[in-house]
Amino acid sequence: MAGIELQRLLRPAIAHPSESSAASYDRLSAWAGDLTALHALTGRLARTTELTEALYEVVRAGAELIGARRGFAVLQPADGRGPDIRVGYGIGAAELGALETVPRASTSYGRILDAPAAVRPADVCRPDLTAEDGLHPRHRDVAGRLGYAAGYAVPLAATAPPGPGQPDQGGMAQPGQSGTGQPGAGRPGTGRPAAGRPEPAATLLGAVEWLYDEPARPTDRRRRTAGLYARHAGEHLARLLDLTRARTAADGVRAALLPARLPRVPGARVAVRHRTGPLGGGDFYDVLPLPDGALGLAVGSAGGGGPAAVAAMGQLRAGLRAYAVMEGEDPVAVLSDLELLMRLTEPARRATALFAYAPPGRRSIVVAGAGHCPPLVTGPWRTEYAETSLSAPLNMLTCWEAPSVTIDPAPGETVLLYTDGLLTRTGRPAEQAMTRLAHAAATAPADVRDNPEALTDHVLARLLPAAGPGDGDGNGDGHPEDVVLLAVQLTG
Repeated sequence: MAGIELQRLLRPAIAHPSESSAASYDRLSAWAGDLTALHALTGRLARTTELTEALYEVVRAGAELIGARRGFAVLQPADGRGPDIRVGYGIGAAELGALETVPRASTSYGRILDAPAAVRPADVCRPDLTAEDGLHPRHRDVAGRLGYAAGYAVPLAATAPPGPGQPDQGGMAQPGQSGTGQPGAGRPGTGRPAAGRPEPAATLLGAVEWLYDEPARPTDRRRRTAGLYARHAGEHLARLLDLTRARTAADGVRAALLPARLPRVPGARVAVRHRTGPLGGGDFYDVLPLPDGALGLAVGSAGGGGPAAVAAMGQLRAGLRAYAVMEGEDPVAVLSDLELLMRLTEPARRATALFAYAPPGRRSIVVAGAGHCPPLVTGPWRTEYAETSLSAPLNMLTCWEAPSVTIDPAPGETVLLYTDGLLTRTGRPAEQAMTRLAHAAATAPADVRDNPEALTDHVLARLLPAAGPGDGDGNGDGHPEDVVLLAVQLTG
């Protein structure tokens, strides 16, 4: 089981040679059962992909391990970069708010988070809050109102790999246990770190505290098992924290590179929905008022994911805007120049793009695509894909070129432009996904079909139910592919 050392878990079971064979067998069987439980719980934790989801699972699993009914986790990374998150299990939002009113110095998690690293306790066990001398009156009041009488807390930390001369984690003391395996400095409630050899450097991420309805303390066995689980949880949370921070940074850059809002364009109604994958991708869109009252529309995708794809997307979109202003009436020329720009600046990257030009008067749309999905035209009388020519993605061939096509939407018809992520996220082959997309648009109620905003929400909800309606960036169902869906209805 990743992150959990079998010999460290089983040491208490085999360190009693004076016991009878039956007693040793029972002890070993009990710890084997604990190992099985840890395997199942850490596997379940490993399947979480969001910080809030993972924190909830940590509290839930820990409550199962130590025999508590409820608890909460506080994520507060020691580097001060956030995010700060509180998650409760068996505790509502109002109860979490009440717990926050308790002076931090009086709380168990506060004793962990605010302690210097050298003296940070391995755990904090408070078996009977009502009997504690000097308990803060506010703490006593909140405990009485919420109905808890005891608490147990452990830190959540990511441990760096041991360097030369450092012991491995097998020699680290566990909650309630010294480095020799005997009860010692880590006794519950002492507030002192467990004895034993020094631990490798760890980054404190937060703490988790479980609450008991009656005075109680977890047994040494339960504490040891919970401590092992908390170690694994800390490593998993550290990975999710890095991912969340990278995603937040990429989202900030992407938000600066994409339109904050769509422009109001006379003679056209436009709506867009953009959903990003967990790593952040290079999908983009644009709506450009062009000279003489013309209109330019673009969707595309820079290959790859993460910050590099976002940066490439910004360059791609900026180049497309410049070429559209200069020669937007010829979509093929726009994409040809864009391909030349990519060959000079991003020779190793591939991209798809579609550019559409609606001339003044707006009763037609001229479209050119580079490796892109065909537009879908939908209205009261038809729902069909525009017949575009097959073409290679940008930067794929020595010289890109493909003919443009003209779409003549009738009054009341809407043209849908989209990236391939919309099809990929369905989990179906491309042809089946395109059939589902056309069916979703064709079966939209009349009032929805006549409203680009409502139509985009309807299509997303039908194709990607987990993502749901609503605009703006979001992680949707956690699929790695970005999605852009742009709808335009020409009103003359």
